[in-house]
Amino acid sequence: MKSGLLFQFILVSVTVFCHGNDQFFNDDANLILPGSYNIPWMSGVEDFRTLSLLTFPGAHDSMALYGGPEAEHQAWSLKDQLRAGIRFLDLKVFGLGTTLHVMHGVMYQPSTLRDVIDTVQVFLSEFKTEAVLIRVQPESFEKKTVNEMVQSLIGNDQNVWVNTAMPNMGQVRGKIVFLQKSTFTLGIPLIDTDGKHYNEVSDVKNKDKMISKQLNQATEACGGDNAILTDSTGTGFGTFWGMFLTPKRVAEKVNPWLNQYLRQFYPNQPRPCFGIIAMDFPGIDLIQTVINLNYW
Repeated sequence: MKSGLLFQFILVSVTVFCHGNDQFFNDDANLILPGSYNIPWMSGVEDFRTLSLLTFPGAHDSMALYGGPEAEHQAWSLKDQLRAGIRFLDLKVFGLGTTLHVMHGVMYQPSTLRDVIDTVQVFLSEFKTEAVLIRVQPESFEKKTVNEMVQSLIGNDQNVWVNTAMPNMGQVRGKIVFLQKSTFTLGIPLIDTDGKHYNEVSDVKNKDKMISKQLNQATEACGGDNAILTDSTGTGFGTFWGMFLTPKRVAEKVNPWLNQYLRQFYPNQPRPCFGIIAMDFPGIDLIQTVINLNYW
């Protein structure tokens, strides 16, 4: 009898430890969505609302799934990130010959930009109410040629937005929307709220304070002609006190805090806009918290 009760206690404890009641952080490659999960969440956004007035859940270093603790930033495949609600992709690319390979620093990720675009377009063909924002960051000395390579890749595809004008939701349903900054000049101008050394984390509490400051800046800048980006991510690599804080460990601590921080605005009518919030290892509950900021 006692051994049976002990087994049940261990089973319940393991289940709670592994799954928890809330999923703000996720490092499991297997995506399990609740049966009622609303994948095409943008269907609830009015056509007249401009993208600069929305809050988007994003994946920082979206394709960085390999390379060890210091290089990995996501657990889900690109297809699963999109199905979980992610609508901003952050891609670092390296041009080799006529192909743009997805990279993370010196770490090659087994994917090309063509693969990414194909995956996104398959998703958008199934969920036509959605739009996916993409930022491309050249990682090589060939930066000036990346624009030409991307333009050649997409051709005259009418389902890719490369204009500098800020569109409304109705104009970009079913489309990829490129964001431009610095050496990449296709799409909507992008401003980020990240200051110098924003991703260096030696103390997570200081990181929390920095994120709240960045999100305040984002709110003030929403509604203009630019997309606004805040990274909630970081690593202790390169710092003395935070040398053991990998991107995963930072996300494990920051993501629950970020969820609580954002939920304080739920009583507000209307809720504030925060632009794009790029995250490492987000769980589905955190993604939903970000999404629900768009519904008044």
